[in-house]
Amino acid sequence: MDWLKRSHRPPVLRLGERDLPLTISRHPRARRMTMRLAPDGSAIRITLPTWGRTAEALAFARSRARWLESQLAALPVSRPPAPGGTVVFRGRPLEIDWAPVHSRQPVIEEDILRIGGPAESLAPRLRRWLEAEALRLMEEDLAYYCARAGQPLPRLGLSRAQRRWGSCSSARSGLSTIRVNWRLIQAPDAVRRSVVAHEVAHLVHFDHSPSFHALLREVFEDDVSAADRWLKQEGRSLYSAFG
Repeated sequence: MDWLKRSHRPPVLRLGERDLPLTISRHPRARRMTMRLAPDGSAIRITLPTWGRTAEALAFARSRARWLESQLAALPVSRPPAPGGTVVFRGRPLEIDWAPVHSRQPVIEEDILRIGGPAESLAPRLRRWLEAEALRLMEEDLAYYCARAGQPLPRLGLSRAQRRWGSCSSARSGLSTIRVNWRLIQAPDAVRRSVVAHEVAHLVHFDHSPSFHALLREVFEDDVSAADRWLKQEGRSLYSAFG
């Protein structure tokens, strides 16, 4: 159940009938070993302090095999959108009313999403629509929080990351880029906006210092802690429809 395999490839941990690869990374600010399961259950990620040993990471993963199995069991069941099913948009489930006579462009009417076009391409078309809506709303969010923080508007890109909800990076040209996970269009508005505000605060403080958190509380109009709790408890559910 819980033995580790070694080879020239990344190490894997056998959990039940599955072999999960282990990704081991070292971080200069890490003070202890941490382990998490990828949101889609595809890998085990371990972060070590710079002085940590790979053998210790492997032993740690092995000792937590049962915990990892429970985390795998708790993952939401994959449910690709289909006619008669649901798609989650801005925190609320919408019933998918597909019919050939409907417009190919999704139309929301109360709690129903009406859409036409080929049934076999429904899922990828809904994903493209969600990504377009994510970009539209996040552009608005970004402009709002940059104005509140007194910062110039950076580039914005959508992320398809399996672990991070957002990131902020700077280029030699001096123009920063913020990336936000498109799946947050499925989360409640306050949760999505909290991630955008978080990355805007990084434009000023590229760390998680008290000054960073003070600025985040200043620019974000809602409850940061509540948004963080939602992501911790419900974040994995955002991967159930589209992986």
